[in-house]
Amino acid sequence: MRDLTNIKIAVDFDGTIVDHDYPAIGKEKLFAFITLKELQKRGALLIMWTFRTGRELEEAVEYCRQNGVEFYAVNKNYPEEVWTEDTPRKINVDIFIDDKNAGGFPGWGEVLNMIDPWSEREEEAMRAIKTRRFSLFGKK
Repeated sequence: MRDLTNIKIAVDFDGTIVDHDYPAIGKEKLFAFITLKELQKRGALLIMWTFRTGRELEEAVEYCRQNGVEFYAVNKNYPEEVWTEDTPRKINVDIFIDDKNAGGFPGWGEVLNMIDPWSEREEEAMRAIKTRRFSLFGKK
């Protein structure tokens, strides 16, 4: 399992966490919150990076909070950031998760696999199984 401590990940809302239905909140995308919680559990700093502002933004943030995801920052690089004319508009993150990627949104299962490839997780799981098997039969 890859350690994601302090890796900043910008996540879009409409079309990525939920289906497009702006200004309403669309239906949750399959595995969205499970994946986001897993990324946070591994230490990632999630930033909601969305077109939404005002009341619509507050509703999106609250929707995520009700589903167990609290963001490190919302439409900012860090929580205390104050936007001025000199503040760069491009956010400083390690990974962007957005339905507007070239090729479109691949789905949350594939997103997790891109960040932490299955082959590495599978090898780790097999090592754990072998360790447990030997300890069951006293061959540790």
